[in-house]
Amino acid sequence: MARRHSRNQRTRRNEPEHRINGFIRIPEIRLVGDNFDEISEVAGHKIEPGIVNTRDANRWAQALELDLVEISPKADPPVCKIIDYRKFLYVKKKKEKEIKAKTSKTVIKEIRFGPNTDDHDFDFKLKHAQKFLEEGAKVKAYVHFRGRTIVFKDRGELLLLRFIKELDELGSAENLPKMEGRRMTVMIAPRKQKKK
Repeated sequence: MARRHSRNQRTRRNEPEHRINGFIRIPEIRLVGDNFDEISEVAGHKIEPGIVNTRDANRWAQALELDLVEISPKADPPVCKIIDYRKFLYVKKKKEKEIKAKTSKTVIKEIRFGPNTDDHDFDFKLKHAQKFLEEGAKVKAYVHFRGRTIVFKDRGELLLLRFIKELDELGSAENLPKMEGRRMTVMIAPRKQKKK
């Protein structure tokens, strides 16, 4: 037996991202844009940006072989433009891609210490942190206090402060070490390296 789709699912799939043309059923809209000379020519009289009858706006859009597109549906009345809808979506997607490309993803690497970490272990973890910072990742270092070791908070803090100092050339701490439950945490962000 075939699965039946609810009416809402079907219409959602077919509905455009914005309401356009006949889908705009409100009697009046606020018309904006920068092509009022062409709209006025089609209308046969001067049209100014402002509130107009939706049917008239639809007629003008059809005459110009363009679409009436609802830009701001929550405004009262909704704000619309007479534009080429496909071109509008293309430009919008292009802008979104550019914004996405500019925002780089931040990588966070974690390094865990105990309050009684020895020098050899500290140096080993320090080398890892240096490598991470050189690669442009943030380093989240924390001291985990298990059981009774919670009484050594001062040791944990000194350990993290030493860690921050050792990494000073490659990264800077976003804040001082702070307790979060049974962990004392610090976040170190990479410094912008000058190109040689």
